[in-house]
Amino acid sequence: MRGGAGLMVKITDVARHAGVSPSTVSYALSGKRPISDDTRQRVEASIRELGYRPHAGARALASNRSNVLALVVPLRAGIHVPVVMQFAVSVVTTARQYDHDVLLLTQEEGEEGLSRVADSALVDALIVMDVQLHDPRLALLRSLERPSVMIGFPLEPAGLTCVDLDFKAAGELCVEHLARLGHRAVALVGSPPEVYVRQTAFAQRVVEGFTAAADRNGMVSSVHPCEADPAAARAAAERLLREQPALTGVVVHNEAVLEPLVEAFEQLGLRIPGDLSVTAICPDELAGSLRLPVTSVAVPSAELGERAVQLLMRKLNGSDSVPEATLLPPRLTDRGSTAPRDAL
Repeated sequence: MRGGAGLMVKITDVARHAGVSPSTVSYALSGKRPISDDTRQRVEASIRELGYRPHAGARALASNRSNVLALVVPLRAGIHVPVVMQFAVSVVTTARQYDHDVLLLTQEEGEEGLSRVADSALVDALIVMDVQLHDPRLALLRSLERPSVMIGFPLEPAGLTCVDLDFKAAGELCVEHLARLGHRAVALVGSPPEVYVRQTAFAQRVVEGFTAAADRNGMVSSVHPCEADPAAARAAAERLLREQPALTGVVVHNEAVLEPLVEAFEQLGLRIPGDLSVTAICPDELAGSLRLPVTSVAVPSAELGERAVQLLMRKLNGSDSVPEATLLPPRLTDRGSTAPRDAL
């Protein structure tokens, strides 16, 4: 009953399919009364299967909701926009499954900007990205009547709902992979300097995991912030080889310079992985699409965006079982850009 036929589906059809009363379907849609997660999931499954599309205006009027979520993504210096847009597309796509639209806020939305949006009738809830360890928006987010979810973990996440890749474990996983291959000297080519100056949470946690794993394995290690352009990648490669002549393993956490950095190492006479093993923390599609595919830990932007919306919908619908912390474990895919140290 999808497509055009879905327009004819009534709330009573959804109720019959889910085995609940029409009022329960209404509560699941409006959030006016709490219902169990199991019942809500049955109703949502029936809505998807039958293609039910409630009238947005009627829903908004009945529930005092706008059916709009705000996605707060300040496009600050050092942010890699293509990856941010992957998150945005995932949030928008998932929100549509719940009959919600998304208002994208890309300006520097500090406390004042968030208050302005939250105090208006524009949005029902907020998803906040580019989280800093000591994020100035935290107190406001804790006090807002409108629910919020952060894609990222501040240093003190208590009282907030946060979801992210476990970036500390991701940094550790890259180093442990190189350690198992026998590498003793490694370097992290990281985000642009301003990202660290702001104490952006995901970047700081990669450094923390990278350094801890290197120390644990008795490896020589160094961290090198890198501007997001090919010239900076070339300069970083030259500096690494000059300052660490024993270097045999590199971890890259900067999507914009991954390809130019690999090219720079090759232009400097190094074979990958013959002379230098390279691994990265980046989206799978980027690592797999390069001329020389790179072993990487995936940044699961689609899954994170989907999880953030799902958590937000549970909060909007009054669920009392929404976890405060959702950390996705890292997953490493070997694409042949790393090799045992003994083989070098």
